[in-house]
Amino acid sequence: MQSSNTPASCLLSLYIPPPSFPLSPHAVNLHLPSLSSTYTSKSLCIILFVQNMVVLANPVLDQISLIKSPDPGDYLPSIPTIDLSKPNSPESIVRACKEFGFFKITNHGVSMDLVEKLEAEAVKFFALPQLDKEKLGPSNPFGYGSKRIGMNGDVGWLEYLLLATGAEPFSESSLAFLRDPSSSSFRSALIEYILSMRKLVCQVLELMADGLQLKQRDEISKLLQGSECDEIFRLNHYPPCPLLQGFNCGLTGFGEHTDPQIVSVLRSNNTSGLQIALKDGRWVSVPSDREAFFINVGDSLQVLTNGRFRSVKHRVIANSLKSRVSMIYFGGPPLAQRIAPLPQLMEEGEQSLYKDFTWGEYKRAAYKSRLGDYRLGPFEL
Repeated sequence: MQSSNTPASCLLSLYIPPPSFPLSPHAVNLHLPSLSSTYTSKSLCIILFVQNMVVLANPVLDQISLIKSPDPGDYLPSIPTIDLSKPNSPESIVRACKEFGFFKITNHGVSMDLVEKLEAEAVKFFALPQLDKEKLGPSNPFGYGSKRIGMNGDVGWLEYLLLATGAEPFSESSLAFLRDPSSSSFRSALIEYILSMRKLVCQVLELMADGLQLKQRDEISKLLQGSECDEIFRLNHYPPCPLLQGFNCGLTGFGEHTDPQIVSVLRSNNTSGLQIALKDGRWVSVPSDREAFFINVGDSLQVLTNGRFRSVKHRVIANSLKSRVSMIYFGGPPLAQRIAPLPQLMEEGEQSLYKDFTWGEYKRAAYKSRLGDYRLGPFEL
């Protein structure tokens, strides 16, 4: 199982129970092997620590990567925080989009009672027996998913519910349970929350237009209004992984990626795990804040601003002890909408950095890619 030059201190044998959520800490058998140990059980996994790279080899976990835990200095020192009630919020939003592609908003007007109601419904859903949840999957792309993200080989330590919430919300056959009377509380919380997100996104994008000094405040927000808009809602659950307790690493919950849409709005419970990449490539952790929302600039907004704004690369690391639940609203335009730099932003003689394409064309390309791929690359001039 290991080469003769691999030190015993670099090997860790873990018993992995069958793939179900949540993982019971009582099912964990943790021990350090000797170099002469023989591994025959299919339930064993080996973790190899090689410098800063960690490889997890186990057929159950499907090569989910481990990542070194952040050092104290790896936390974002000052998260761009935008108080939407302040008169300088438009300029602050634009500054944050250029520097980070990411910011936190406060005084957003969304009811915390609503947020907590939907979160409680999500927790109840993910606590259902695994077999009951699997009847709603596999996601293709909508419905329930566990560990496998998309159709191209990406995996993570999570389970999720992915919903199309446009003109006919929850119309996928795998989501029929949301139309059942027994799910009325879950459904009503979802609908009310999504309506709040639509309103919030339009408010943020109109403030952004003010900061960009666009003549029409709805120049960007109008792309996310109307029955043809392509909006998606995702509920993610990252169970704790007790196997890693006491080790200086975390398990990849959702691998590094950018969001292809115009903008996304994230809210999570009071559990850490979100990380973003800075311009110099360093990964920094973002402290959780259950009272605020986090806004990500998506690939489409980067194109609309001809590269002035930065689509932020981000990932989630699963916690060894605490469960993380996150709720993400993705705002996409109609499939036929042309995605190109806004003429009002283009300076004299400035050329577009991107080929001409529609949101539908970009979405199809994104679905064919891996999470970590640079999706805008084929669309650049």
